[in-house]
Amino acid sequence: MPTKSQGRGHGIRLAKNRCFACGPDNVAGMHLKFTFDQQRRMFVCRFRLDERYTGPPGHCHGGIIATILDEAMGKVNKIRQVIALTSKMTVDYLRPVPLHQPLRVESREVSVRGRRHVNMGEILNQKGEVLARGRRSSSPLIQQVCQVCEITETLLLSS
Repeated sequence: MPTKSQGRGHGIRLAKNRCFACGPDNVAGMHLKFTFDQQRRMFVCRFRLDERYTGPPGHCHGGIIATILDEAMGKVNKIRQVIALTSKMTVDYLRPVPLHQPLRVESREVSVRGRRHVNMGEILNQKGEVLARGRRSSSPLIQQVCQVCEITETLLLSS
């Protein structure tokens, strides 16, 4: 019987965390590592992007930018100990995101109304200039774990 380990990034029990953005067990993944800034109540990740994320020459592909923002905004739900799926996300691409440069993404909670969680995130360069900004709405999940058969079933509640 396989041993289960705590999945880094999502806070749920996984045999392996293969999340493309944060999973250490995804060989092709980005391996983003987030920390929580208690004082500012936001999640922060510092990173650099290499050639495999190329869009326009010397810059990041827009889909990767959206992925980074979605992952960062998803981390914010940990503040309320909630796992949630993205229901709607918008991205404002303000400036090209360069490859091989120090970057950071920051994310924070905007509002919670009932089951609707709204978070925002920004990708910034070393000078603190905002390169891309996202806003995400999400709905929490309920997770049921069957310990007898070791099956995890996730149910989406209606909003």
